[in-house]
Amino acid sequence: MTTARARYAPSGRRPGGDPFDLDDEASYRAWRDVKLARYPARPEDLVVEIRDPALPSASERRAIGERCGRANAALYVFTQTPQDERSLRRDLIAFGAAFGLTAIEDHRSAEADGVVSIEVVRDGGRLGYIPYTDRPISWHTDGYYNYHGRERSVRAMLLHCARDADAGGENRLLDPEIAYVRLRDLDPGHIEALMHPQAMRIPANVEANGAVRPENVGPVFFVHPGDGALGMRYTARKRNISWRDDERTRRAAAALEQILETDPLVLRLRMQPGQGLICNNILHDRTGFVSSAAAGRLLYRIRYHGRIAADA
Repeated sequence: MTTARARYAPSGRRPGGDPFDLDDEASYRAWRDVKLARYPARPEDLVVEIRDPALPSASERRAIGERCGRANAALYVFTQTPQDERSLRRDLIAFGAAFGLTAIEDHRSAEADGVVSIEVVRDGGRLGYIPYTDRPISWHTDGYYNYHGRERSVRAMLLHCARDADAGGENRLLDPEIAYVRLRDLDPGHIEALMHPQAMRIPANVEANGAVRPENVGPVFFVHPGDGALGMRYTARKRNISWRDDERTRRAAAALEQILETDPLVLRLRMQPGQGLICNNILHDRTGFVSSAAAGRLLYRIRYHGRIAADA
């Protein structure tokens, strides 16, 4: 019999149990213990050196896959980086494809290749959006405002540093599975509230050219029906977001915010040129930064609708 607690549990079951089913405590406990035991203590534990980004070796792919298995993320260092922008963008696309990431999100700010330049802008269509300023960005998963069901969500991301700032621009990282563990251990009701299909609402957005991004409503946590993997859609922003108007959701959102600010497993780093993050859309933020040079901080970002292949 399906209970009220399991209402938003995954539709596809894993062999031997489902750790994301609130009624399957044994499977959850077994999965949780392994997850916490394997989770990295330092960002250095996630680093993999890549000799040729366009054609990573089998051992490099295994190393990336192993780290994503532990933390849903890997930090890479290109030992040889192309000097020109076109070659670098081409290599980044090939690098993602080496891990099964080929379904690139059609983002409003992307160029024809699907790559978005994250930099400070003074004019144009990106003006006014926080990623394209030097201001801090609060905790979020990418594409939280572009959720179109579990099958059509942003599930992976690549973020590559081409130029760093003079000061600032640090990131904090946390695997959504760790956030899930912390919340479920506090109160399984937090998970039920954040799996509600109307848990988080992003209002419609009208851009300067009259284009309208419609209202976007969905859960915070969800489980993909195809592979049973946990996904997350979240922003800590206080403006242009509303939570489902009930006490359980408010308590769950407050608990999550507290976890992100205090959890000892949050990793901190500042990427240097030639370094990057490839991940299954983990939680992250960014501090404000300062760049004195005309050619300031520049990162390239690619979002994907698939996940990093487990057998990469």
